[in-house]
Amino acid sequence: MQSCHKVFFFNASKLINKLNMYALMVSLIVYSQCVSLANGKTVLGVFKSDAARENKGQYITRFLFHGQNALIVYKLDDVPMAKQKEAKLLLFQAPKGADNLSCLENLSGAQLSITLSTEEHNQTIPSQPFPLMWHVMYADRYTCQEGSIDETEKDVRFEINLFNPDAAGNPLDHFSAEEAGLHSFYFLLILAYFVAACIYMRPLWQALHKGGPMHTVLKVLSSALLLQSVSALFNYIHLARYSRDGIGAPLMGSLAEFCDMVSQIQMLYMLMSLCMGWTLSRSRKSQPKPLQWDTSPASTALALGAVATQGALLVWEQFEDTEHHSYHAHHGTASLLLIALRIALALVLASVLYQIITAERSTLKRDFFMNFAKGCFLWFLCHPVLVLLSVVFSVHQREKIITIGAILCQSISVVILYRLFLSRSLYWEVSSLSSVTLPLTMSRGHRNRY
Repeated sequence: MQSCHKVFFFNASKLINKLNMYALMVSLIVYSQCVSLANGKTVLGVFKSDAARENKGQYITRFLFHGQNALIVYKLDDVPMAKQKEAKLLLFQAPKGADNLSCLENLSGAQLSITLSTEEHNQTIPSQPFPLMWHVMYADRYTCQEGSIDETEKDVRFEINLFNPDAAGNPLDHFSAEEAGLHSFYFLLILAYFVAACIYMRPLWQALHKGGPMHTVLKVLSSALLLQSVSALFNYIHLARYSRDGIGAPLMGSLAEFCDMVSQIQMLYMLMSLCMGWTLSRSRKSQPKPLQWDTSPASTALALGAVATQGALLVWEQFEDTEHHSYHAHHGTASLLLIALRIALALVLASVLYQIITAERSTLKRDFFMNFAKGCFLWFLCHPVLVLLSVVFSVHQREKIITIGAILCQSISVVILYRLFLSRSLYWEVSSLSSVTLPLTMSRGHRNRY
């Protein structure tokens, strides 16, 4: 029995290590993309005449202004060159498709025009009763002309700061209206994680040190929860610095997405392996050998396939939206495919668990599987449901609803799973009749020692 126990942990650990290496590779790609392209609401860059001509205006950034006294501030390195080019900033509330308009028609649609004629200038945004998205573009005298650009005229470096009014009405808040409140939310989330760790760390450590039938599951679940808490910490650090300079800490934002991605992949693999392992094991009750995590080719292939698909879609989503958000705007193809994947996985798990629950006669075992189903569905469906519900809210509230709602729902899902796998009365009853009931159990001989 000891050799079987050693083989089990060797095989399970080998699969977990492979899974983590895959997640690391995927996340490093995302990290490099985010670091190279991320920008905050203090925008540093170069005004390029050729880029402005090619795109009928050089797109700079966007910002969701609200209330009175909202402000945009620009600083230039070369004012004479900007004057020579007749440079200006154009602000649009809802830019029309440039492909369907001429260059002049496109630029004439700007609601606000700022001439770049001084080294530094403060421009107050017109008062608005509710938050509105403003898009900032650059144009000069070459943008709509067909003649060649004078090569002696250099590009102009700039810095643009965008501010919303704070609680006192002063234009000092770097956060866009869609991001307001996330800083405080992550602080409260970290505080909640800290309090929970102080209360439950000792009994959880004892359960992990003692072993038991769900030792491997608890390790994966604990590592996923740890990664979620570290992701929240990195997001808080990024937003705390962002509140001061409008740029934040892009490294912290990228690391937050890295941790969240690894956590998502670990949870997906664990839930798929458990659920499919249960199903495949039901036809093998007569086998004396325990069904272990990696001894079912079908369940392993399905779980790894789902992980690979989700990882590829996450990378694609990062290339579509380079801002630091664990839950993106869901306007791109990759984001929609991710939502479809989560719904498909939830349907697969629903079918599997329905077959298991309807075939069970033990009330206690049915309760265990029902609670496990709740945890699975909450994990997979919270994100798609929140995206669907967010449509009825205004634009500036959607990101906060999706981000806060998804984090809270997945935290509740983890709590439900912890209660199941740490419960002696529930899990020991489920796993005591047959060592092949669950794929992550230890052998009977090893269990009898506890």
